Amino acid sequence: MTGDTIAAIATAPGTGAVGIVRISGPAAGRIGRALFGAGILPEPRRATLHGFVDADGELIDQGLALWFPAPGSFTGEDLLELQGHGGARVLDLLLARVLEVGARPARPGEFSERAFLNGKLDLAQAEAIADLIQAATETQARLASRSLQGVFSRRVEALVEHLTRLRALIEAGLDFPDEDLDELGVGEADFATLIEATEALLASTHQGELIRDGLLVVIAGAPNAGKSSLLNALAGTDAAIVTAIPGTTRDLLRADIQLDGLPLRLVDTAGLRPSTDPVEQEGIRRARAQIEQADHLLVLIDDTVPSEQGTVRAHLDALDLAPQVPVTLLRNKIDRSGRPAGSTTTTEGQTEIGCSALTGAGLDALRGHLKAVAGYQGASAGEFSARRRHVEALRLGRERLLEARAVWCRTAAPELVADDLRLAQQAFAEITGALSSDELLGRIFSEFCIGK
Repeated sequence: MTGDTIAAIATAPGTGAVGIVRISGPAAGRIGRALFGAGILPEPRRATLHGFVDADGELIDQGLALWFPAPGSFTGEDLLELQGHGGARVLDLLLARVLEVGARPARPGEFSERAFLNGKLDLAQAEAIADLIQAATETQARLASRSLQGVFSRRVEALVEHLTRLRALIEAGLDFPDEDLDELGVGEADFATLIEATEALLASTHQGELIRDGLLVVIAGAPNAGKSSLLNALAGTDAAIVTAIPGTTRDLLRADIQLDGLPLRLVDTAGLRPSTDPVEQEGIRRARAQIEQADHLLVLIDDTVPSEQGTVRAHLDALDLAPQVPVTLLRNKIDRSGRPAGSTTTTEGQTEIGCSALTGAGLDALRGHLKAVAGYQGASAGEFSARRRHVEALRLGRERLLEARAVWCRTAAPELVADDLRLAQQAFAEITGALSSDELLGRIFSEFCIGK
């Protein structure tokens, strides 16, 4: 437990019926008694009506107080919640009084960080709190709630327990070198079972990450290829202005959509061409910068233009693009060119899709293609919310397990195998925070809102 006491407004900015000030730390009880005037704390975990007074005994507000003595609180510390009226000014006055009596302002996520440090949550559960607050879809909220309830953590813990048993057997061979390793009961099948469990959890975690983060899909191409029309067609709104004048789109235009629960952030960009117009040049610069950040790039071409009949590589070269992400070529305006709608694979192994942003032909093929390239198996495949760092930790652990199995099968050198297993366990332990650095904790909790 920490030695200082923190406080923050725990409700969103703005005017509401109720506003909450949360206080956590060893001075929470003393601060409550000062605010209540009578010097009496409420009965633990029972809402009690109180007046909240300033230093002169003047009433600031009247509302409910909830007292949670340590360790039976969210943070594991003495915690007091003051539920008053939701006006911004009255909450500011109430918080100022709390700080005057002995608390300090809480940092973003500091309440959840204390809950983690005091063993009330593991790190994956703490992250799920932020994911639940930020959820924009029903599926995201449901998966974050499952993570908060420990669904993800229990699967990681089961994997670590299995790995720990294998480590114990391997390291027994180091402690008793005269023993026959076969008699310890370790075989290639033990490694295979552990790797299979890791890969199954990795697949579920990848789905959880996709549902949480989605894909950033950038639409690029020459002017008048139909980029803005495609954005509007996929978004189902007139998000972008569409005209026959080349260079209409100067800035980045964004639209958020879902494909069967998979979030997509679509970005329409300025047409790529040589230009002396400084405004258009800036739009093109921003377009290229956005392309570098994309998860997937849609390159649009006008299928009615005879010169637009080259390979995917030729189109990328013509636009001076060398993306480091997957690319799909869309041959737009097939309602005028006569090309069949749908997806084909080129001799380069690239995907081309004939479509019409005007009529919608071929767009279902595009939607299916985007889900396929993402490896998305549908919202029902998501079991819990997950983040990219979780996926990377599991991938790293899997690599160490694969190396351990290879060494075991090749040389049966227990000291090398034990080291690989130790590194795998470290990778898995970072997910729940059983092993974590101050830098990692600071980065994670800084993403939280103040008061949570």
